[in-house]
This record gives sequence, structure tokens and C-alpha cells, in this order.
Amino acid sequence: MSSATPMTPTAVERLRAALRLAVPGFPDTAADESDFLLTDPPALRAHLEHHLDEKAARVRVAGTLDRRLVLVERLDGRWVAADLSGEPHGTRTWPTRLDGHLSLDSTASWLTLADLDDTAAQYFTRPAVTLAALYHPETFPLPRFPLGISDLARAARSTLLGEVRLLDMQLGITLDDLVNDITDTLPDILGISTTFGQHDLLTRLLDFVFQLPTPPLVIAGGSLTVRNEKLLLEQYPDLLIARGAGESTMQDLLAHWHGEMDREQIQGIGFTGAARGGGLQLTRRRTPTLPNRAQTDILPELDLLPATFQHDGVAQVECSRGCISACSFCPRGHKGQWSGGEPSALPWFLGEMSRIFDRFPHISRTVYSVDEEFIGGAPDAVARALDLAHTFHDAGFNWETSCRIEQVCNPAHDTAWHIERAGMWRRLTELGLRRCLFGVESGVDSILDRFNKDTTAEQNALAIRTLSALGVPTRLTYITFDPLMSADELAQSHAFQGRTDLLLKPLPHLPVEAIVEGVRDPGFVAEHATGRPLHSGISYMLVSMECLVGAAYTREADKAGLTGAVRPSMGRVDSCYLDPRIGEASNAAQLWIDRSFPFDYTLKSLEKVLDGEPRRSVRAARIVLKDSAYTVLGRMLRAIDATPAAAATDRLAADISALLNAEFDRLRESVDEQIGTLTAALPARHADRLTEQYGRWRSSAGWKLINAADPCGT
Repeated sequence: MSSATPMTPTAVERLRAALRLAVPGFPDTAADESDFLLTDPPALRAHLEHHLDEKAARVRVAGTLDRRLVLVERLDGRWVAADLSGEPHGTRTWPTRLDGHLSLDSTASWLTLADLDDTAAQYFTRPAVTLAALYHPETFPLPRFPLGISDLARAARSTLLGEVRLLDMQLGITLDDLVNDITDTLPDILGISTTFGQHDLLTRLLDFVFQLPTPPLVIAGGSLTVRNEKLLLEQYPDLLIARGAGESTMQDLLAHWHGEMDREQIQGIGFTGAARGGGLQLTRRRTPTLPNRAQTDILPELDLLPATFQHDGVAQVECSRGCISACSFCPRGHKGQWSGGEPSALPWFLGEMSRIFDRFPHISRTVYSVDEEFIGGAPDAVARALDLAHTFHDAGFNWETSCRIEQVCNPAHDTAWHIERAGMWRRLTELGLRRCLFGVESGVDSILDRFNKDTTAEQNALAIRTLSALGVPTRLTYITFDPLMSADELAQSHAFQGRTDLLLKPLPHLPVEAIVEGVRDPGFVAEHATGRPLHSGISYMLVSMECLVGAAYTREADKAGLTGAVRPSMGRVDSCYLDPRIGEASNAAQLWIDRSFPFDYTLKSLEKVLDGEPRRSVRAARIVLKDSAYTVLGRMLRAIDATPAAAATDRLAADISALLNAEFDRLRESVDEQIGTLTAALPARHADRLTEQYGRWRSSAGWKLINAADPCGT
């Protein structure tokens, strides 16, 4: 009888073997909790030091999650080196800086004795790096896994330099907590991730840090800091601004801290330095940014995923970066051209993520691939998308993502292309695609031209019909107001949002060829239309164009004399409207959005972490909000029509204010009628959170801006 195939040791079992080699007879139970700490190197190091106590000297934990390296110094002065992946040490690319400082007895095994001098031991712990993500929980009640700082942690750990700690204000950490942590730990490098609406938090933190007796090396990154680079560097001359995705920047920063490269050699930063030629005058300078195509490893470390789930947050990953287009409202400088990540790395990563999901069975096993453009423009785009979908599906996950509408319908391609794409979308749904976000942005050709969307209203209509007939669940983003629009364009946009011939019934029994042909046939459309208006599928209603710093649209608005002061908090420029009547409507629409935003965002976030009937109930509640917003838009249009174009807008503003109050009262009554049924359908912890946000929303008085509009639907 043949013997059974031996099981491959787990990372925890390898750790136990390493500890026994470091301390003969050391109890295996000391490694029991480490299964939960392998994703958090600083916590694992502290755990091992506590259990080893006086039985060993020093402990180092380094490397990325897939190649975690544990080093334990024995009392005889030698070190145990264990690669918890089980891969031989010889397969690792060791940094040349360790030459002469680290010597392994065997490179053919994952476990060996080694000699490390003090220089090598210091390399594994210095610099001490803290990466912090800022957040306003009062505006966004539920968290997202922080990809920005988690990606940077992986990049830093891949160098085997230093020790990286992650702090995320989404997870119950206040700004005071963050300040106290920096005071206590005194990191060598502080990285700060910040986005729109967080400028106040950023400046308060920087004011504190740069007043320390010995400030750390500070780098700030994210969409907001790139927009506000000039302002920030004028106020904080020692600050560094990360101008791209940041992985190569972080790796260079570690080398710079060790004196291995000058600041001017760090890739992708903006900084204040001496002028060229050695002059005394300081000026803003920039270094080249690594293109997206050169950064193929875009996966994160998972330190904060368990805590994110503890706070009922959602899991996020990227499968690509950048976009295949350049919309006029989107400043593209720091985002770069589209490039796909390495699909072969995804299976091990999803396996690690799955182990964490297993500890939180109440969380929907859904991963959000937060790509700007999931499909991409490469010749193998369809094959790549299906390969990624199979990978998610085989790992036991549903998944959601985003892409451009021309990946569904594109008049530049023939019928065969559309049939292939329809087959792809149907198959993606079969492989667990739970929803895909599409940036429709408008149903008016002149507006689409102004937005440089490279699409038409008819193309958008055909794509929406195709997706709904194929049974692809969608979220659509739509910009209702923009400063350069006319009253006629606004009326056309309102009509497009109200169309009932775009959302078709799912037709799984029909071949894709019949659907591609049928969506162009009025009879087919009339037969299979759901009768639901398009606005029921728009992620956020009544969104206004924001003139972001550096965007092509902002330059056009400036040429028209419509721009004003820069608003650092949102990285935008104030703007007025070519038609002041539309400006009044846009201002009122933002007040309408902001009054309900935390409540609506809570509903949307719950929809992300729920499955089945509870999820459908939450979605139905959001449609009530969308219907009400559409009613507001229609009534504002009638008020605009009743106001002469050249007239003062004081009366119009008063009329719109009155209709907002009246409609909000009606909306409150509608939500009141269904909130009890909705919360009864939810698990208790979700019901409690929703009840809290509902209470705040219902008791809110008056109208005020919170600058939290989320037009991209993230």
C-alpha cells in the first residue's frame, strides 16, 4: 500500500521549526498566535520577543508577505534565518548592501544558521517607518482597506530595509492618537496618505511634526497633495511630495536615509531645493516618476485587513493602474497611462486574503478591484480579463471593479468585436463579477465632447442596454452640472436620466449575438425594457463638475472667466457658471447631496459587505434617495425655465431653497416608512450603525456643505 503524500508545512509550522533551532526544546505553543500575526511584521516581532524573553537575544522580521523572513539570534551569537514561504534562501534576491554583513550556512534551504554583524542587524530595523492614512470618519462612516499605505509597505519591505508600521484613521485612530504615536515612537521616516477633504488634517499633522526637536523625514502622497504641491512646499520647505504611485519613491527614500543616494535621485518627488547652478535661492523641483508599466508588483501588504473587517470595512486590490483615456475633468499627471499588474501574482495573494476572510464569516467574500480601467487596451484584453476573473472565482470570491463604457460598445469596431465583448461580459458575470462601475458622465453629445469622453450619447445608451440585457450589475456615474453648460444641455441631461428604454431585463436565455443586434432594435427594446428610469442606476445623483487643479476642463473654465480662488481642502478651484441660473441649481444640488451623504454612504457601504436579501433591501433604500434627487432636479429645471436668463437669481435661489425643504420633508416621510423594515432585515451590528446614521440624518437641520461629494462612486 502506498504511503500518503506528506502535507506541505504551513508558515506557522516553519516558524515553530525555526524557534526550535534557535532555542532547543522551545515549546511549539509560543507560535500559536503567530498565525494571526504573520501579516503584521512589527506585531510578530514583538510577540516573539515576548515569548523568547531571555532565551534568545534579538529578533528581526522582514520581507514581504509572500516571502516573510524571520531572523532569531541565539545565545551563542549565531542567527537562525527562516524564509516562512518555504522557498530556499538562494531564490531570494538579497540586497548588495548586505554583502560582507550576512553569511548563510546554506542557501539551498529555507531554514539555516547564519552570521549577522551589527550593521546587518540594524539594516533590518532602520529606518523606522510609520505610514499613516488620514480620514474624516464623521463623513465616511465605514472604512475601505487602505491600499495606498499598504502598497508602500510592501515596496519598503521588499528591500529588507527598516521596519514599517501602518496606522489608519479609519480604524478608530484619532489625529491626537497619531500625534501621540509619533511622539512615542519617533519614526525616522513618516509617510502620510491624504486625499480630498483632508487638507485640514494634513496641515495640523505637519504643523506638529515640523515643530519636533528632530523631525522625521516626511513625505506626503495622494491625489490631494499632488494638486496642492506648490502650496504645501511653500508652507513646509522640508516636506517631500510623492508625485506617483509611490513604490519606487519609498524604496529610494529608504536608501536615501542610509546615505546611499542623494535626494535628487529619489524617483517621483517634488521638493524644495537649491536652484540649478548652485544659487542660494530655493525653488520647487521635481524628479522623474516611474511609469506604471515599470511597476508590475502593485499588490499590498495585509497588516490592516483584519482591523478593516473588524470595523465592517471592505477588501480592496488593484489589478491595473492608470487609464486608457484622458477626460478633461481628470488631472492625469500623477495617475499615468494604463498598465496591467502581473496576474500570476494574484493567486497567492487571494489565498492569504482568504485566510483572513475565514476569520470574519459575516463579511461578504467580495473583493473590490479599484482599477480606473479593469479591461485595458492591450491586444489580449479579453483573455486577460477572463484570466483575472477565473482567479477571483477559483479563490472563492465575488468581485467588483470599474471600466470605461467603450469596453462594451464602440462604434470604431465591427459586429464581431461587439459579440466577443458581449460574451466576455456575460462570462465575467458568471465568474463572480458582482457589479461594475461605468463612467457614463452624460447623455448629451456636446457635454461628452466637452468632457473629452470619446463617447456619444447613443453609444452610452447601447452599452447600458447591452449590459442590462446580459445581466451585468452596474453602477453608473453621471455629472449633472458643469460650469460651461447651457440650460438646453441641462434639460437634455435631465431627460436622459429619466429614460425608461435603457435598463433592460436580464436575458440569459438569449445568445449574445441576439442581444448585440436587439439593443439596436426599437421593438426588441420595447419588449424587454424594465420600465425603470436610468437614474435608478446612477451611483450618486445631482453631482456637479469640480474644477480640479491641473485639469484641462479647469483651463477652459478659466478662459471663460469662470474660475476663482483655489480651495486646498479639495484640490480644486472655485468656479461660477456661464448661466447663473444653473449655478444656483448646482449649489443647491450640492447642499442636497451633502445633507444626505453620510447616510447614503453608510447604505452604499453596507451594500458592499452584505449578500442576498439584506443587500437587496439596502439597495432598494438607496433608490428611494435617487428618486427623490431626480424629483429635485426636475423641479429646479422648472424654476430655471420660469426665470429669464438675464434676470437676477435671488428669487430663483429662494424658490429652489423652498423646493429643497419641501422635498426633503417628503423624503424623510418615505424613509421613515421603510427604515424599520430595512433594519429588521440586517444583522444587528449593521442595523445599529444604520440606525445611528439615520437618526443623525433625520434630525439634521438646515443645509450646509461638507465637501464630501464622491462623483467617482468609490
